[in-house]
Amino acid sequence: MTGNEQVLDYLTNIPTWYLATCEGDQPHVRPFSFAAEQDGKIWFCTATTKDVYRELEANPKFELSGWHPGHGWIILRGKAGLEDKANAEVRRAGYEHMCGLGETYEGENDPVLTFFSVEEPQAWMCDIDGSWVPIEF
Repeated sequence: MTGNEQVLDYLTNIPTWYLATCEGDQPHVRPFSFAAEQDGKIWFCTATTKDVYRELEANPKFELSGWHPGHGWIILRGKAGLEDKANAEVRRAGYEHMCGLGETYEGENDPVLTFFSVEEPQAWMCDIDGSWVPIEF
């Protein structure tokens, strides 16, 4: 299993994970729940009107963490590639997912709905006993 497959398998089997950005010296954490793979990269989506997007524009570094009971937790670090190159399949899946959460867009090609790639990924699987295993990309 590739690193992308490991990360996506984990993230798509939990309802939510938490993505952290930074504004100045203040960290910001918020829930995320959509992930897909395209062109050998992991993709997330958000809205250009949200603080998270503005924060990633100013500083593209992020870290996320999620916990799956019985499977430890994941840590993924990277830089957000904000050039939205999501293909029709990823865009449709993200649009449907976000609408299912209660967000409103004018369709899957609404310019407010944006997708960003995970660049320079680093990830680890961690356990409560203090052990951790790097995920190879």
